[in-house]
Amino acid sequence: MSDVIKLLPDSVANQIAAGEVIQRPASVIKELVENAIDARADNIQIILKDAGRTLIQIIDNGVGMTDTDARLAFERHSTSKIRCADDLFKLTTMGFRGEALASIAAISQVELRTRTHDAQLGTKLIINGSVCESQEPDMCPPGSNFMIKNIFYNVPARRKFLKSNEVELNNIVREFEKLAMVNHDVEFTMMNNGHLMYKLQPGTFLQRVTALMGKAFETQLIPVNVDTTLVRINGYVTKPSFARKRNYKQFLFVNERFMKHPYFHRAILSCYDQLIPQDEQPNYFLRFTVDPETIDVNIHPTKTEIKFENEQPIWQILAAGVKEAVGRFGDVPSIDFDAEDAPEIPAFSQHPTVQHPEIEVDPSYNPFKQPGGSTPFHRTAMASNWEELYKNFEKRKQQGMDSVSDEDLQSQVTPTDAQDGATTPQSQSLPLGNEDMQATFLQFKGRYIVTTMQSGLMIVDQHRAHLRILFDRYIQQLSENSIASQAVLFPEVLHLSPGQSAMLVSLLPELEKIGFGLSQLSGDDWAVNHVPSGIEGVNASDVVMQVIESVEQGGATVRRRVMEHIALRVAESAAIALGRRLTQDEMNKLVSDLLRTSNPNYTPDGNTIISVIPTEQIFRLF
Repeated sequence: MSDVIKLLPDSVANQIAAGEVIQRPASVIKELVENAIDARADNIQIILKDAGRTLIQIIDNGVGMTDTDARLAFERHSTSKIRCADDLFKLTTMGFRGEALASIAAISQVELRTRTHDAQLGTKLIINGSVCESQEPDMCPPGSNFMIKNIFYNVPARRKFLKSNEVELNNIVREFEKLAMVNHDVEFTMMNNGHLMYKLQPGTFLQRVTALMGKAFETQLIPVNVDTTLVRINGYVTKPSFARKRNYKQFLFVNERFMKHPYFHRAILSCYDQLIPQDEQPNYFLRFTVDPETIDVNIHPTKTEIKFENEQPIWQILAAGVKEAVGRFGDVPSIDFDAEDAPEIPAFSQHPTVQHPEIEVDPSYNPFKQPGGSTPFHRTAMASNWEELYKNFEKRKQQGMDSVSDEDLQSQVTPTDAQDGATTPQSQSLPLGNEDMQATFLQFKGRYIVTTMQSGLMIVDQHRAHLRILFDRYIQQLSENSIASQAVLFPEVLHLSPGQSAMLVSLLPELEKIGFGLSQLSGDDWAVNHVPSGIEGVNASDVVMQVIESVEQGGATVRRRVMEHIALRVAESAAIALGRRLTQDEMNKLVSDLLRTSNPNYTPDGNTIISVIPTEQIFRLF
């Protein structure tokens, strides 16, 4: 029998390893920027084309590399960060595995220009799919200039599963925020398709947070400072009143490295118990500084999962520090128990024999007694006269039954219902699938429309029904390019972060198709000048923000999906509000229009619109 186990070629092994390290263009940026930071760069430029799909260029002014180092850096497990296994337990650098450059070179076309500060000439290196095609001297500035072209060009399956440019750009922005926030002493510049997205100057941690998140964040932040022998925690959390239901910003760093830590996340949330609704979460930006020997970052190739040696005591320190900060600087009202100079308030005892000496109490006083001498509660009288009340009830019931003739009863029963023993009022029928619905409507709690049908009672959520109607209408108009636009008398202003502003630039063509007109004022401020017809009275800026946040969260993958999200957000804002009273004609039209939609039973995001209580279930209640 011949041998079947073979050693994989380096090119294949590199592509396998690249699948763990490089998942999308944002992964390339993370690895190269971390390398630039380790190289002590204080100026880093990121240039993108097509959200990194076509080009990712990282330029830094770090220490640079020699000819030999530049060639060796693309070999697997080659690194300048560690020398032995013991170094893994005292890491002070971002990278250490020696896999990033080899993985990047395996799935892209790489061009590197680099020079050390003390060299006259640098080197230019070209690698395609792990194959070094050329290396030659080059006149270039000190530092490194990486150009990563056509990511996944030789792995078509991976390239096919890349998301739209908007989603990939959002992933890049999120990764950039993590890197730029904690390295606040480094100057960062980022451009996409020639558009300047970020120009961040060195500054304090607070200045970097507000530069990334928006100036409005500065008024929301509460400082957190805890210094112990075990851990030092500093940063900011937001006031309870600024908690969000979506698109919340939550960042944890340990030794200047971003980390995901659900255990510490729960510690922070515990400090907001009873202060914010359960469906909202606070924003926080916290940095941990610990002894490198007490953490392990070598758990996952992305190096975002960190294991702490002293996890439980750090949890307690974190919870105490955040709770103290929220209590001191938060906008939660407090009770002052200082009795000095406070007015004397008499205390009343509930014991019937103890009374305050200065207050006369009338023992015959009854707070429930009405002006005429009666009280609203007659439980004693009702209990003693129940037999007489019951006789009167039976008498009135019989009188009511005698006043209704058999013909009147028969006229209230449809042939189908008469067979089932049910009584329903005669009225006009409307189709619902294979059933018939009676067009007599009742509005319940200002939210639901109730009507009878042959199979039971149908309940319609009026807000969701109108949402479905508007969504289908907008989608149809989009396909026909027929949505009218109307000017806004007083344009609304949007204050966006640089990432959101870049996202809005990419969404402008779709927003214009649906009837929105926006113009950039200055920096990241935008004005909403036109809105789609039919959403009068709706806060247009909120609609645009919802669209941006939905796309930021990965809600759209292709142009059609972006348009569906825009149509859904507009429909949500323009749909009938909860609690609005409707006339019979309005309810009739709403239900009729609903039944003509593509899917009357569910909203576009999967919520139930119609619910039917079967006749048999109603019978069982009695």
